Amino acid sequence: MKRKIYKILTLMVLTIFVSACGNKANHNENDGHSHNEEQNTEVKEAHNESEEVMLSQQQFDALKMKIDTLALRNMSGYVEANGSLEVPPQNEAAITTVVGANVVSIEVIEGDKVNKGQVVAYLSHPNIIKLQTDYLNAYSNSNFLKKNYERQQKLYEASVGSGANFQRAEAEYEASKAIVNGLEAQLRLLNVNTTSIRNGTIAQRIALRSPIEGFVQNVEVKTGQYVEPQTELFEIVNTHHVHADLMVFEKDVYKIQKGQKVNFTVQSIPDTELTAEIYSVSKTFEDNPKAVHVHAEIENKKGNLIPGMYIQGKIQVDNTKTRALPESAIIKEGERYYVFSVEKENNDWSFKPIEVILGTKDGDWVSVQFIEDVESNTQFAYNNAYYLNAEMKKGEAEHAH
Repeated sequence: MKRKIYKILTLMVLTIFVSACGNKANHNENDGHSHNEEQNTEVKEAHNESEEVMLSQQQFDALKMKIDTLALRNMSGYVEANGSLEVPPQNEAAITTVVGANVVSIEVIEGDKVNKGQVVAYLSHPNIIKLQTDYLNAYSNSNFLKKNYERQQKLYEASVGSGANFQRAEAEYEASKAIVNGLEAQLRLLNVNTTSIRNGTIAQRIALRSPIEGFVQNVEVKTGQYVEPQTELFEIVNTHHVHADLMVFEKDVYKIQKGQKVNFTVQSIPDTELTAEIYSVSKTFEDNPKAVHVHAEIENKKGNLIPGMYIQGKIQVDNTKTRALPESAIIKEGERYYVFSVEKENNDWSFKPIEVILGTKDGDWVSVQFIEDVESNTQFAYNNAYYLNAEMKKGEAEHAH
C-alpha cells in the first residue's frame, strides 16, 4: 500500500514539473514572437521614413530635373507623318531688279532682320541715268505740246485756226502724255522719285527694297557684280508664320481632317515635342511619293524654327487621351513600377516613389495608372528616375546601419 502511494506521489510531481516547463517554454516563445513583431514594425517604419529623396536646389539644377503635372496624351490612334517646316507663299519674297545694273552696295547679310520697304542694296548703271533723262525730256516736250494744243484749241473755237491743225496738236499732246506716263511707271518700279527728276535732280544709283518684313535667307550677289533683269538677288522669309508641312500617304488620307492635333519633333530642339493643329489638307496627290500635303499651325513655337527643317510627326486621329509620363520618369523594382512625386520643401526638393501600372507605350511615353488616387495638381519627376531610386536605396542602407 505504501509503495502504491509513493508511485502516485512521484507521478504527480513529474506532471507538475513538465507542466511548469511547458508554461515557461510557451512564455519564452510568446516573448520571442512579440519581440520579432516589434523589430519588423521598426524596420517597416524605418523603410517608410527612408522612402524619400531630398535634393538641394543646387543638385536639382545640376541634374536638370524636369517636373510637371501629369500629361494627357493620345497613346493610340495616330498616323505617323514626316515632312518639313515651311512658310506660306505670301511670307516669302525674292528681290530682283527690273533693269540690268551693277551692284554698288549691299546693305544686309544673311540672317539680318529687315522691315518692309527697307533698303537691302543699291544699283547703278548708265541705263538708269538715261531712263531719267529720257523722262525729263519727255516731260518737257509734253509741256510744250500741251501749250500748243491749248493755243490751237482757242484758235479753232474762235473759227480762226483750221480743224486739222487742232486735231494734230491734240494727237501729239496725247501721245506725249502716254510716253511720260510710261517712263514714270518704269521709274516708280526702280523706286526713283519723279518729282526730284522734274526739279533737275538725276539719281546716280537706285535702291532695292524688301517687299515684306522678315529675315534675309539668301544673298546671291557680290559688290560690283552686273545683274540681268529678273535675276534673284536676295531671298526674304517671314518665319513668324512658319508651319508644319507633313506628307500623308494614300492609305491614311481618309483618317485626316481639319482641326486634328499633331505632335512633332525637330532635330534643332532635342527632347522637346511641339504641337500643331491641322488647318489645311491638300486635295491633290504628289506623284513621288504618292501622298498629300497636310498643313498645321504650330501652337508652341520654340527655338529657331527655320523653313526647310526636317520634322517627324504623329497626327492624332483618336480623341481618347490617357495619363502618361516619359520612360525616364519610371523605374522598375522587381515586378513593380514606380514614379516619383515632387514637392518643394523650403529650399529643397522632396521626391517620393508612387507605384503605378504601365499601359500603352508610344515612343518615349508610357500611359500609367495609379494604385492609389493622386491629386490633379501633383507634380512628378519627368527624368532621372533611376538616379533618384539609387539615392533612395543609398539612404535606406545608411538608415539600416
